[in-house]
Parts: sequence; structure tokens; C-alpha cells
Amino acid sequence: MNLDLSEQVVLGIFAHPDDESIAAGGLLAWTAALGARVVVLSLTHGEQGGSIDPDAPAGSFALGELRSRELEAAGEALGLHDIRLLTHPDGMLPWVNAATLEQDVRRVIEEIRARVVVTFDEDGLYWHPDHVATHERVTTAVAAMGADAPALYYASTPAGAMRAVMNMALDRTEPGAQPPRTILGVDNPDAFGSLAPNPTHVLDTSEFARRKYKALRCHRSQQRTCALPHISEEDTPRLLGIEHYRLAPLGTLRATFLDRLRLTHSR
Repeated sequence: MNLDLSEQVVLGIFAHPDDESIAAGGLLAWTAALGARVVVLSLTHGEQGGSIDPDAPAGSFALGELRSRELEAAGEALGLHDIRLLTHPDGMLPWVNAATLEQDVRRVIEEIRARVVVTFDEDGLYWHPDHVATHERVTTAVAAMGADAPALYYASTPAGAMRAVMNMALDRTEPGAQPPRTILGVDNPDAFGSLAPNPTHVLDTSEFARRKYKALRCHRSQQRTCALPHISEEDTPRLLGIEHYRLAPLGTLRATFLDRLRLTHSR
């Protein structure tokens, strides 16, 4: 695609390391490849993420440090230009002072002059409380910016996508081997996208699905029982190559470059 995004700044705002890759890895990699400055803000270090990698260090501080390094590696795979990590407590975002979170979000938006912001839709991918709180705080922060607000897009997972990943992984499991049970720690793959609002923008990111997969695989601390290691890069354009976004009814409502990237568009 002949599209120059060198003057664009894209900011992904998520709750934990690995959210950026599963929610929006294809879009982030695509826009970076088109020249945009792409930044990810993680509100926590994911220190309570319940590491399911036996080689991961014990203790929340050590796990948080490990997950921050995993995010850096994932950022390299996606081509991110910068990563910001805040120190809000993992698992407690619904109870963190809302004004404080909103100020943190707005500060980064204004500092980097983001014109497009991506975060979770209201379903939080699979109703994770931290994800839902992130959606709410980012929405409020952007709305408060008035005429200076960037365009805000909500990411959700296509319904059935993670079930397809799990089914493929189960088919690939050798007889007698331990079968995968989770997708990045989530026990029910059908929870992803099951009640998500309809997207306004469906993006075919299959050209960047391998980068998305490589980024996801960087988050090893979450993958001992995960289905992702059981699929191959060759599977990823089909399994991970479609991403859903919904333009929020606030902030900048003028057309953005996502209208050029979209596969379908509905209101």
C-alpha cells in the first residue's frame, strides 16, 4: 500500500504487557511499517499475571521486571518506536483513583502528540476488569480533551478467532503430550470477542500476522499451557490476520488513515 504515515503518531494504551500484541499487534506493526511513530503505554507491569512459565522468577516484583523485558522484545518484533510502562498495581485498575489514571493517559497523549489512540473496547477483549477499566479511563481522558482530542479506536477480538487458534493447537498436539489449556492465561477461548460491539473497521492485517505472532511469543511467562506455541507462523495469516476496531463517538471524528486500511466499514 502506497501510504506515507511518517507524520502520524499512533498510541496504543493497554493494561498489561502482552495486551498490545493480542489486541492490536497487526495494526501496530502495519502502521510502523508505513512510517508512523508507534508508541505503546502499559498502565501496569503485569506483576500479578500469575506466571505460568516454570522458568519465570518467583515474586511479583521479579515477574513485573520479566514482563517489562518481554514487552520490550515484543516491541522490537512489532517495530514500535517507544514503550512507556507505568507502575499502577496489576489487578487493581478499577480501584485506582480514576482522575490519576486519566491524567497519566492524557499526559502521554499530549507529550507525544498522538493523533490516533487505540485501546480496548468495552468488553475488554474478554471482560478482564483491568481491561474494562482501561477502556473507561482512556475514553474519559480523550473526551476531556475536546477539540484537541485524537481519534480513538477501540480494539476487540473477532468472535471465534481464539477458538480457532485453540482447535488448531489441539490438532497439532502429539499423542501423550500435555494439551494446551489457555490463550495467554485465559481458560475460555470463546470469551474473546463473544459480546464485543460491532466494529466500524475490519482490517486485513494478514501481511503482518507473523510479526504479531512473534510478538506474542515474546511473552513467554504466560505460555506454559498456552495454545500459541502449538501453532506455526504459516498458520498465522489465517488465524491472526483479521483485527476489529470501532471508532469511538468522541475525539477527532474526521477521517483517519484507518479508513484507507479498512477491509470493511459499517455504522
